Amino acid sequence: MTRPAKRPFAKGRPPARKTAQPPAEFRELEVSIIDVGARGDGIAFAEGLRLFVPYTVTGDRVRVRVADGDGKGEGVRAELLEVIEPAPGRRPPACRHFGRCGGCTLQQMDDATYAAWTVGMVRGALERVGLGDVPMEPPARTPAAARRRARFAALKRGKRVWFGFNERQSHRLVDLEECPVLAPRLFALVEPLRGLLADLLPDGGGADVVLTELEGGVDLLLVGPRSLDRAAREALVAFEPERIARIAWQPADRAAPEPVANRRPAFIRFAGVSIQPPPGAFLQASAEGEAALVAAVREGVGQAARIADLFAGIGTFSVPLAQQAAVHAVEGDEAAVAALGRSVQGLRLTVERRDLFEDPLGVKDLNRYDAVVFDPPRAGAAAQAAALAGAKVPRVVGVSCNPASFARDARVLVDGGYRLTKVWPVDQFLWSAHVELVGLFER
Repeated sequence: MTRPAKRPFAKGRPPARKTAQPPAEFRELEVSIIDVGARGDGIAFAEGLRLFVPYTVTGDRVRVRVADGDGKGEGVRAELLEVIEPAPGRRPPACRHFGRCGGCTLQQMDDATYAAWTVGMVRGALERVGLGDVPMEPPARTPAAARRRARFAALKRGKRVWFGFNERQSHRLVDLEECPVLAPRLFALVEPLRGLLADLLPDGGGADVVLTELEGGVDLLLVGPRSLDRAAREALVAFEPERIARIAWQPADRAAPEPVANRRPAFIRFAGVSIQPPPGAFLQASAEGEAALVAAVREGVGQAARIADLFAGIGTFSVPLAQQAAVHAVEGDEAAVAALGRSVQGLRLTVERRDLFEDPLGVKDLNRYDAVVFDPPRAGAAAQAAALAGAKVPRVVGVSCNPASFARDARVLVDGGYRLTKVWPVDQFLWSAHVELVGLFER
């Protein structure tokens, strides 16, 4: 018999918001987990209810607590109280914060069970749109301590700064003491950042901190506070000069980042080409995950001589593909386009700024290419997929961090005459419920 780790006593934790609602009444149930769903929660049925039980494994027999009166929607979230009979696929979690931190939800699975779940999530999403029989490669796995980019939250209460990730489905912070997912160079900055933010933040003030591991040093983007006085700027300029290459400040998410300290070039290499990303720019979460995605995309485009790379970012796929073909990269973010444009010298690579959600490439433009790669944000590329479905491009390669939106777009392409011929799952967000994939469509 095993029990989940107890939550620490509330003393010393950021206060929760008070509500005027009367306390809920609960009942306890014993249930068996029959599956683990797309969000990483175990699924069980009891008393006519569909229960979602976090931190469980298929085959677990568990005791849970459910609030009376719940039962609407797709199901009820239950609180795990005890694992009565553990399934064979269960293992001890790798991190002391597991069960509170919202970053990881699947550390309770052993490697074989976790790998099978990853493939199952991709397969299940495709089955729901009638494409479940596609050939699938084994999942590419990202090791621990490989996460090179992360966004942290910070909150000051009194003289203490809470620094870490939110609890699952909560705005309450987990104060980070360890993280087996993060690259060591990033985690080593957690304590120094607490000290820095203790001086920068007012009591009750918060900020987000984006850290990215680059060649030349770490890139730091501070999102909030709303303003920085002279003393705050001087503290940032003096912060960790040996480890941090560049510091920028952003008063709010949609504001333009303002450079604070540029100590030395901070860059990333794609196929040997150095690119200096804008502060806080999107990068693949790990070098290993990036390599797996690039390898799949390269295999997918085959010997295509003319390639369009849509939602190209700063060139994760454009630059490697430009070693073998003429590539046209299309991206909507101005800073990303500028960063990629500065690095195209000597490459068969052109760059276009275009909002592909509002103004997707049309059939006439698409038909100029032998292959098209598209790597949209999590919501997918509905408009661009519709245009692709009407085109005659021989090979289309879709990259996605969301199997559900990929499956939706894949159905559109297949209905337009394409065949989904292969899928590569990529586990880049270790122990989380996020699965990436690459799919090849051919006419």
